[in-house]
This record gives sequence, C-alpha cells and structure tokens, in this order.
Amino acid sequence: MALFWQFGPYFIMMAMLIGCSAFFSCSEAALFYLPRRDRIAMRKGNAAERLAVELLAQPDRLLTAILFSNLVVNILYFAAASIISIRLEYAKERTLAGGVAAGSLLAIILLSEILPKNIAVLRPRWIAMVLSVPLAFAVRVLDPILPLLHATLRISRRIILPHIDTEPYLELADLERAVSLSTSDKALMAQEQAVLSNIISLSEMRVEELMRPRIRYRSFRPPVHLSDLHGQLTPSGYLLVTEPDSDEIDSAIPLRYLSNLPSEHLEHHAERVCYVPWSTTVSRTLDLMQRLDREVAVVVNEYGETIGVVTFDDILDTLFREQPSRSRRLLFRSSIESCGPDRWRVTGMTSLRRLSRHFKRPLPPVKSVTVAGMLQEQLQRFPQAGDTIEWAGLFFQVIGSGERGPLTVEVSKLTNKEPWR
Repeated sequence: MALFWQFGPYFIMMAMLIGCSAFFSCSEAALFYLPRRDRIAMRKGNAAERLAVELLAQPDRLLTAILFSNLVVNILYFAAASIISIRLEYAKERTLAGGVAAGSLLAIILLSEILPKNIAVLRPRWIAMVLSVPLAFAVRVLDPILPLLHATLRISRRIILPHIDTEPYLELADLERAVSLSTSDKALMAQEQAVLSNIISLSEMRVEELMRPRIRYRSFRPPVHLSDLHGQLTPSGYLLVTEPDSDEIDSAIPLRYLSNLPSEHLEHHAERVCYVPWSTTVSRTLDLMQRLDREVAVVVNEYGETIGVVTFDDILDTLFREQPSRSRRLLFRSSIESCGPDRWRVTGMTSLRRLSRHFKRPLPPVKSVTVAGMLQEQLQRFPQAGDTIEWAGLFFQVIGSGERGPLTVEVSKLTNKEPWR
C-alpha cells in the first residue's frame, strides 16, 4: 500500500496508458478483421458504422495512425514503469523494482494486446461501430504528420533495400517446380498443381467462357419481396436486381450467406455490380471485382447489352475444381461424356479450350469460344437436331436442341482425315 501511495500518480498514468493501448489494439483487430459482408452491410448502417467503413477505405492511413499512436502510448507506459523501477533501485528495493518491471510488462501484454484483440475478433462489427468515432478523431489529429511518416518509410526502404528488381513473369512450370520442392505428398502436390494450372488459365480464359448466359439466371425488377423467391435459392445463388425500367442488372444480393432477410424491398439491401466487356479475361474481371469490392460482374456486348453474369462463386469453382466445367455448374452434368467407342456427348456450352484439351489437338481459330458458337459459325444459323459438320478432324452431330434450351452434340473422331494443323 505504501508503494501505491508513493508512486500513485505513475500507476494511475500507467493504467490510463494501458487503456489507451488496449483501445488502439482492439480497434486494429476489429476493423481489419471485419468480414467483407459486414463491411457491405455497414455501408448502409448507422453513422458510426458508415464512419468505420470510411476509415477502412484508406487502410494505409488508418494502420499508420493506429500503430504510431500505440507506439507513443507504449513508450510513455514503459517510461513511467522505468521511473518507478529506477527509484526503487535507488531505495535499494531491488525485489520490488524487479516485480514492478515484470508486472508492468505482463500487464501490457495481457491487458492491451491479448485480451482486447481476442474480444475484438469475437464481436468485430459491434466493436468497430463503438470505437469508430474516437478512432476517427485520433486519425485526424495525426493527419498532419502522416505524410512525414510515409516519407520516412520510403526513404528507409531505399536505404535498406536500394536494389529491388522486378521479378520476371512466372510460368506454370516455375510454379510447379516450387510446389514439387515444397511437399513430398504426391496427392497434395497434384492438387496444388491443378489449382496453379487453373490460376494461370484465368489470364487466358475470356469471361464469356465462364459467364452464366441470360437464359441461365433469374433476375427481378424492383420492388423485390421475399415471396418472389417462393422459398428457393436462385440458380446463381444471388438475387439479381434489375434497373426499375429495364432488364439490365443493377445490383445483387448473395443469398447463400444471409440467414435473415427482410420480407419486403430486398433491393434496398443489394450491392452494386460491376460491368465488363465480353472480350476481357477472367483474371482482369476478378481483379476488378476485388478492387471494387463486388461479388457479381455483368458481361456486356459491344452494344452495352447484358449477355451474362459472372459471380465470385463461379470463379472460385473454376479455381478449385480439378476439372472445372460450366456445364456441371449450370446444367448439373459433365461437359464431355463418353457414349460409346470413340464417341462423346458434348454440351453446347462446352468451351473449345476444354474440347482441345480433351482431344489433345489444336483447333482452328474461330470467333466463338463454345461448341454452340462454333456450330452457329459453321452452319450460319441456329443448330437443329440432325445437323452434322466436319471440323478440325472431328465429326459433330447435333442430337438435341431447343429454341432456347441446352444444345447436345455427339462428337467422334474422323479416322480417314488428318486433324487440322
């Protein structure tokens, strides 16, 4: 007790500094741990929630302010603890001095790092909302010195690492070698190589090869009510909301991840979509979706008309399936199935890239990217049951077609003709 009365002001200051450090640690964990869906919902929440999202819009500014403030608080805390320990040393109370030093270190680790961050991870949205106002004030107070801190960081990087050369473009073979060296499990290595191959293919695959055509998704014109869904998920897993006066997609709601939806005016809870041209690659589409924080991209033709949509789930399915197939996603069947000796049944939406891989042969250059598109180019009309063509050393026979339904084609190899070279 005598120790407390003697150093009471210092202990009070240390307790306040622990509180400040806990505030910054808790804020950092809560804000940067916020799931994407919570950030989307908070954009339309109360003022405190919207302020938290605004702070996250500039993550470098926010993180620099939090770390710098926490550093200053910790320096002041240990300065106070050092003063107490030094005075106890002069008073020849070495045991007490060691106890204060160890206790102050343990206290700041537990009370300002471990405990607040664990609490923040459990309730990130609520804590981010509560702490957003004081944190925004602290960030604005530090705004005048943030440019100096960033300049210091850039200078230190140039001094410590003056020669940073850009890495050459990695080929798939380089990545495969890295995988083979990192694991001895052959099954795991095969899976990783398949994923890496799919990642590389995104930079070559046009988005129209992956998209859901207009006839393969459902859209709703506002106002949209829960009863419009009739208790079922949409085929895409997203509720696609059109513009009020047209059929063009304007926004979307990820139904698969929401457990509680209002019964009316669902369009008020939808997030905006992004738009990409039909000729862009899937990798560029994914990059745009990540930069804009969108889960749905609308594919448009040269006239600006919607021809399909690509969802984040579609891209994930393409990445992590060993044999990604649009037919499996949309028609719930394999894109290429054996139906006899040297005969295969192929869906119209099968990509020519997949066809080329399956038959291990190059294909002639055409404008289309699917079997159905190629048949339309060759026939100069919509394919009908019974139509046959010879192309690239393969024989195609249409065995099933509908005006807007799925197209089914039987493919066999031409034995008496050389494949296209």
